[in-house]
Amino acid sequence: MTTADLITPEALRMLQAVAHEGSLAGAARKLGLVPSALTYRVRQIEDGLDVLLFDRSARKAVLTDAGRELLSEGERILHELDAIANRVKRVATGWEPQLTIAMDSLISQRTVQELCEAFFALLPPTQVKLRSETLSGTWEALLYGEADIALGVVIDPSAAGIQSKPLGEVPFVFAVAPHHPLAAADEPLGDALISQHRAVAVADSARRGSGITTGLLSGQRVLTVPDMPAKLQAQLRGLGCGFLPECLANNYVDTGRLVVKRTERPARISRVGYAWRQGSGRTRGKALAWWLAQLQSDTTRRALLHAH
Repeated sequence: MTTADLITPEALRMLQAVAHEGSLAGAARKLGLVPSALTYRVRQIEDGLDVLLFDRSARKAVLTDAGRELLSEGERILHELDAIANRVKRVATGWEPQLTIAMDSLISQRTVQELCEAFFALLPPTQVKLRSETLSGTWEALLYGEADIALGVVIDPSAAGIQSKPLGEVPFVFAVAPHHPLAAADEPLGDALISQHRAVAVADSARRGSGITTGLLSGQRVLTVPDMPAKLQAQLRGLGCGFLPECLANNYVDTGRLVVKRTERPARISRVGYAWRQGSGRTRGKALAWWLAQLQSDTTRRALLHAH
């Protein structure tokens, strides 16, 4: 007999009864068993594990250290089994086992986590997985089935089984640290002058193809960083120059840690959207339906882009 055969949910509940009642006879009455049958089953577990679970030298059945450890872990296992059973029941009513959300680094993580908080308050059985992506990597995660929803898609998605809607517009500003050489340069800044200074660029997280880049000039030195928050930090340190989302830069401009410079290039505005996989069935899963319902709100869409 294997350990898995010995330590079953039924056996754990039986041992819990003995510990609670303080005697094998009391536990047998509670469980509706003949005392000799219960005694035999407890000894069978002890023999199989080669440990003593109860000290029977006194009138009461007292847990040994090994018995306490087994019941402590056993209670955790029983709670997990109950939780699994509840999740399975709720999944059967239309909840997905997991929902994966790909977020471009333009998206406000604070807002996404506030949405997660509201979602978890429903006590859904659905596990939520958040993926951080940039540029075309956000779309790619959805396209190749690695995500169910993509927030901050920067290209026009068109693929079978995928739907999309606009999220909003994100204006960008050209910003540098006060100690950066371009901070004191005459405006508007021309491409010839900008190209003499290192740019800070966000790497495209796409794993297939070459990805996309924006705002770089031919021959310009580049510091490549993994996401938009890292780009902001690099420009605050004066490690380079480049365009930043206005909503991300504003607080640092107001406190003098960034300087916005006008350029000869036209104002840059990024139009982004959100997209989702319809799934193979006709009925939309309840978790996906909940998230899409939140995205119908103008306030939520605005917060996703601007509440940094």
